[in-house]
Amino acid sequence: MTLEVESRKETLAEDGLPVEELVVNVGPSHPSTHGVCRVIVHLDGEIVTRAEPVIGYLHRGIEKMCENRTYLQVVPLTDRLDYVGSMYANWAYCRAVERLAGIRVPERAEYLRVIVCEMQRIASHMMSLGSAAADTGAATMFIYAFDERETIVELFEDLCGARLTYNYVRPGGVSFDIPEGWTDRLLEFCRTHRVALREMDKLWFGNVIARGRMKGIGVLAADDAVAWGASGPVARGSGVNWDLRKHDPYSVYPRFDFDIPTGSAGDVYDRARVRLYECYESCRIIEQAVAQMPGGPIKAEGLQRLIAPRPGDAYDHIESARGSLGVYIVSEGGPRPHRVKFRSPAFCNLALLPLIAEGHMLSDLVVCLGSLDPVFGEVDR
Repeated sequence: MTLEVESRKETLAEDGLPVEELVVNVGPSHPSTHGVCRVIVHLDGEIVTRAEPVIGYLHRGIEKMCENRTYLQVVPLTDRLDYVGSMYANWAYCRAVERLAGIRVPERAEYLRVIVCEMQRIASHMMSLGSAAADTGAATMFIYAFDERETIVELFEDLCGARLTYNYVRPGGVSFDIPEGWTDRLLEFCRTHRVALREMDKLWFGNVIARGRMKGIGVLAADDAVAWGASGPVARGSGVNWDLRKHDPYSVYPRFDFDIPTGSAGDVYDRARVRLYECYESCRIIEQAVAQMPGGPIKAEGLQRLIAPRPGDAYDHIESARGSLGVYIVSEGGPRPHRVKFRSPAFCNLALLPLIAEGHMLSDLVVCLGSLDPVFGEVDR
């Protein structure tokens, strides 16, 4: 963690005695603050009295860049938003384009999209849980989680040739069909991943030191989660039972049987626990999707490379690993979008940091930040 003393300010406590407030810069240094995040922390001793996240260090103007590219050329830009969950940004953008242009996606492509995005959910949660464990000093859990993520990354590499920015989901379908034997390896991963999840559960969540670092820390009430627009595991950790796959279903998700894990305490422990249990549910969805997936084309028939939707606008959203990811597109009838806007769940969830960090010690600040699972490519755009 990078600490830089900015200033000292003397105030008076309730008993009239002077109290010296220390203002400290934490970050921006990656990966200690989970990305290029700077937090201006006001301290009373070691107690956080105020935490102000400062963003913008990874701003690249992607939404503006979309206006100068064709609809198909925008897809690689979406990979650079949530770079831990690139498949989601691909899919959310493509769904908005398809809604705007009236493109019908083949059924097999819908199943492939569900499969790769549930794989992406597991990979993203392994990244989140591993780095959150490192925040509490559990380095072994970090290695366990990244080993699981590596298997998924290798499957993605065999599917589309990329390990991080995939450019796989395209308007009208997907870029490649699955190679021979790929689903057998995927199903084997689902089987072994459940075993690994049980090991990680006992290794980290069952550890008395880790529980002491997470339980009762960064508590977020359900009412506050709703009022601040939180979504994903951050909201569900507080007991807010809301998941777009169930409550505003899209694609072929209504055909699958799966549960929505929720917490009750709304602390760091519950948010991490929800992510762990979501990996179990993603394995269930993947297995059902593989069993149900029909044959047929993987791209819409007759789709031109230069898509020119009707004048108008469209909005669509999906449940990413971080929450409700939305895309709004305005068309003037040409081959390039007039305006593109991303509704980032990571951005909305990060706004909760001042609320959940106040009153905790400085050593708990990064634990609270990691429990929000921010990805600053999506926060800053």
